[in-house]
Amino acid sequence: MKKEYKIAIEASLKAGQAIMNVYENEDFNVELKGDKSPLTQADKDANDIINSFLISTGIPIISEENKQINYGIRKDWDICWIVDPVDGTKEFIKRNGEFTVNIALVSNCKPVFGVIYVPATKIIYFADVEKKKAYKSALDSHNVDVEIVLDLAKAIHPKDVSNNVQVVGSRSHMSKETLSFIESLQLKGKEVEIVSKGSSLKFCLVAEGNADVYPRFAPTMEWDTAAGQAICNAVGIDVISKETNNSLLYNKENLLNPWFLVSKNDK
Repeated sequence: MKKEYKIAIEASLKAGQAIMNVYENEDFNVELKGDKSPLTQADKDANDIINSFLISTGIPIISEENKQINYGIRKDWDICWIVDPVDGTKEFIKRNGEFTVNIALVSNCKPVFGVIYVPATKIIYFADVEKKKAYKSALDSHNVDVEIVLDLAKAIHPKDVSNNVQVVGSRSHMSKETLSFIESLQLKGKEVEIVSKGSSLKFCLVAEGNADVYPRFAPTMEWDTAAGQAICNAVGIDVISKETNNSLLYNKENLLNPWFLVSKNDK
């Protein structure tokens, strides 16, 4: 495995430990950012740790919690990291465990590597898109060597297509458009089951065969999706923009994603 990928895995684990230090504190403060989204000390601590690791690679970083760099500079980047230190801050605040650390490496606007760490359960997903391999490791501790993560890794695969369609929905966001999508499947004679998850775990559900499709017809940012897209793409799952009908792209001038659909094929 490439050195940069190992650094990203280690960064996610160290960030996960810092997140849990805050999570396990009975009282933590919640601030509101300019866009009214929540921010906790866990977001700040995790971001500082991840930056400290990724800076050593010499590859520029786009993080939700960093000051965003002007596109006039970013447009010349062939490669960059895209990071969400705590994806699912609302889930973190609810204390339901469904929050993640997202780190992706993007080359020429496409994810080539992704790691998603779930600190509350010590489960880590990672994928190399070029090698078309994605893995999941169940850990006993945040403080483990990357080589142990690799030794424990088990390959993940999507499920086969069937008439029973499991649709991933968000615990915090369920738009009327998503409900309409579900109704359209039912009108086609599909048996639909809703699977609710928070954060980037929705991508992981599809990638590891615990769901069929994830429609996201509500706002997301690039750091919400880059790592999840890498994991899905590595196992043959598409993440398709509803605007272009092509894969989502990254390091765009506007870091806001269009609506998208995550699925093995068009259902």
